[in-house]
Amino acid sequence: MNSNLQKLLTWLSPAFPVGAFAWSAGLETAIVRGLVTDRASTQDWITGALLHGGMRTDAILLAHAHTHHRDPAVLQDFADLCLALTPARERHAETTMTGSAFVTAGAAWSVEPQLALPNPCPYPIAVGAFAAAHGIGLLDTLLAFLTATVHGQVSVAVRLVPIGQTDGLAIMAALEPEIARLAALCQHATLDEIGSVAYGADIAQMQHETLPTRIFRS
Repeated sequence: MNSNLQKLLTWLSPAFPVGAFAWSAGLETAIVRGLVTDRASTQDWITGALLHGGMRTDAILLAHAHTHHRDPAVLQDFADLCLALTPARERHAETTMTGSAFVTAGAAWSVEPQLALPNPCPYPIAVGAFAAAHGIGLLDTLLAFLTATVHGQVSVAVRLVPIGQTDGLAIMAALEPEIARLAALCQHATLDEIGSVAYGADIAQMQHETLPTRIFRS
């Protein structure tokens, strides 16, 4: 439905007041350390996080929150698991703060009965449950969520490397098939399939708070 598309475009827009623009998920560290220096290394870094790191984990948890959005106890379990899997203090802050902001901003779209969400509510749990409560399909939600997350990472690189808008757009275009494949996979993935091997990104998130000068919050 067009109204569902409108909601997804609004909720996952950079203009939606969740503050996602303030976080880099460790990418700032990688840029400062010289691990990400151009279009190719930017695309490699983001692809790794997408297919083997936190983005994949978040997408699987989002899918389960979507499916069980009317079960507060199960949503709490998912929230606890999500927070337990955060590799760094700043990552924990990122997902709880953006999640809380999403819940607050999303209250403008009323739904009955009201959702009983965890507190704090990690961002992917909030997005998954909220979309399901409004009757928005899981695959569409996953596509929108992953696309917005990738675009957020590209935006960091455009500003900090800098790689320029043309290279940033080329990365977005190149990753569209990977996003679609991952969304299709995650809609059926079990919790046992959660697993991250993006150790470089995890370490970068841990090291971020030690940078002498920081533009982003993670």
